[in-house]
Amino acid sequence: MNFLTSKRLVTTALVLLALLNITLLGFIWWQNTDRMVAGPGARNHQHRQFFFTRQLALNRSQTVSFDRLRQEYFLKIRPDMQAISMLKRELIEESLQEKADTGKITVIAENIGTRQAIIERELALHFHELAKVCTPEQRDSLKAVLERFTSRKRFNSSRQ
Repeated sequence: MNFLTSKRLVTTALVLLALLNITLLGFIWWQNTDRMVAGPGARNHQHRQFFFTRQLALNRSQTVSFDRLRQEYFLKIRPDMQAISMLKRELIEESLQEKADTGKITVIAENIGTRQAIIERELALHFHELAKVCTPEQRDSLKAVLERFTSRKRFNSSRQ
């Protein structure tokens, strides 16, 4: 009797392959559902939270405070961000008109600037609130991190 054609070997190989396929499909399913439950921004949020915790040597209560302050900040500026988005759509629509109204374009652009100024003021107040949570040494580190972040952001936007 030939070893490779025996029923026992073929059956064992098929069962083993089926188990490996089920395991692989289960692993892929687990990865995808884990990402869906966490949400698309969760990984970035966790990375940023860990980044501040590590860079500033925050303790647990400071980390919780940072997280709460960041959530409050983003909730506070959300209406202005949405308004800017709507105004930019209006600006694009007006710009693409056959006879664009430059007065209307100016008003829309000024409204965008006003909203952007509100966001920048809220950002400065947010940084102040974050600094109040930090020790003096951590404030120095926070300043360095924020300066690096804003200079990198400016550099990246100027290259595009």
